[in-house]
Amino acid sequence: MQPVIKGKLKKWGNSMGIIIPKEIIEQEKLKENQEVELLMLRDSKKVLKEMWGSLKTGRSAQEIKDELRRELYDD
Repeated sequence: MQPVIKGKLKKWGNSMGIIIPKEIIEQEKLKENQEVELLMLRDSKKVLKEMWGSLKTGRSAQEIKDELRRELYDD
């Protein structure tokens, strides 16, 4: 399993950089100038809030679950 690193972008000249903790560098045996790939994910709490916050249905979560169950399991 690949490590998950949370960090904040920092200004670095005209670019931005992210600090990789020493423990991860040692664990993954990373070296200076080594190419790495980053999987960019947004803050999951923010993404969930945006997704669920936009679903204003006026119904409770239980009512929505009950409706989904009826549609899935009732003939």
